[in-house]
Amino acid sequence: MNEIRNTRSPQSIAIIGCGNMGLTYARSFRQYGLCTAEQLLLVEKSAEQRAQPELHQLGQLTQGPGERLRHCQIVVLAVKPQDFAALAPELSPYLQPDQVLLSIMAGITMSRISDSLQQPLIVRAMPNLPARIGMGMTAFAALPEVDRGHLHMAETLLNTTGRAVFLEDESLLDAVTAVSGSGPAYFFYFVQEMVQAAVEMGLDEATARVLVKQTMLGSYHLLNQSEEGPAELIRSVSSRGGTTEAAFLAFSEGRLGEVLRNGLQRAESRARELSGAL
Repeated sequence: MNEIRNTRSPQSIAIIGCGNMGLTYARSFRQYGLCTAEQLLLVEKSAEQRAQPELHQLGQLTQGPGERLRHCQIVVLAVKPQDFAALAPELSPYLQPDQVLLSIMAGITMSRISDSLQQPLIVRAMPNLPARIGMGMTAFAALPEVDRGHLHMAETLLNTTGRAVFLEDESLLDAVTAVSGSGPAYFFYFVQEMVQAAVEMGLDEATARVLVKQTMLGSYHLLNQSEEGPAELIRSVSSRGGTTEAAFLAFSEGRLGEVLRNGLQRAESRARELSGAL
């Protein structure tokens, strides 16, 4: 492929859309020193959002795209997917062919972004909610025109909010949406149900929350640091005829594993449907 020469500063970044995720990235880019306030252009249409003092401190805040956008090496598209169609004609006049467009818009394919904006360098990412605290999981894909240097640059930006993994096949982002994109909600649901069960057993809610949250936290760190996998660790907790075995018998009778897998498959299917509808 032909490598496009880039003459801009590597820290020149624009974020289009400063809602929850756009603001998260703005904070992270500044926190990790990837840009200064002068090098970060924040484009936010909502007057309510622009009224936030933090945005004025993080970067150069503007209502819409303009001439300054031409001088940004990286343009992060963080608007709601349903707003992209209206945004595209506003952005197009100010975009340059050597700019990398990093999209975190769920369901909007790279080909659609490229066709709508006439841009060759598109990276599409799927972050999740824990990105807000720098513990997120993001998967990303890119068009063939995006070279190794561009990919490294995109990965550096995404890693400021946690961990990032590259996927060769963009279609796998639907599975990512089902697993890690929606995943935090599954975790919160399981915590909620465990707390409710503890309360029904007689514990007060505050104590139940502490027990469940610390158990989850400790179990995660054990799994993360152990050479054993989940199945081996389950066996470490279980004993024949014991309490854990009794619980797992109920899980098996209720086909909990099957229900969970079915839920993820439905989430993946819905992600594909939404991609086609947007």
